[in-house]
Amino acid sequence: MPRDWDAYYSDPANRNAAPDPLIIQVAESLAPGSALDLACGAGRHAIYLASLGWQVTAVDSSPAAIASLPPSIDARLADLEAGDFEIAPSAYDLICDFLYLQRSLFPAIREGLRPGGTFAGAIRLSGSFSVAPGELRNEFAGWKILYYSETGGAARIIARRA
Repeated sequence: MPRDWDAYYSDPANRNAAPDPLIIQVAESLAPGSALDLACGAGRHAIYLASLGWQVTAVDSSPAAIASLPPSIDARLADLEAGDFEIAPSAYDLICDFLYLQRSLFPAIREGLRPGGTFAGAIRLSGSFSVAPGELRNEFAGWKILYYSETGGAARIIARRA
């Protein structure tokens, strides 16, 4: 049964998570630019990136999550599965996707990054909405893989477009 994300994000206790260490690592290695946070939830990554000077677009299907984001973030209420948000080609320097799997988005993610742009993400390796071992790495075949691991129950990647 799907989680009621509006109820979840309506609880202030679920809106203050720290950014994933992977996004911190990426942000420390790049100059601020344009970023897209897919299935952003309460915006832990979007808020962190915006605090560093990034121009962030954050997308989620939960009105409660989107409503909690600060005005400095271009917050978009959209159902990614329904195609309510289109990733524009070569529009972003950074795209992040943490704990959200929609395989049909991978081509748009790859195309949405400018040359030299970076993808950072973590997808579960077991349970619902999980990738198979090696699958996430294969999605970015031909890219420069700056970091990849399959530990702690998730495939984690930082990949740079040539």
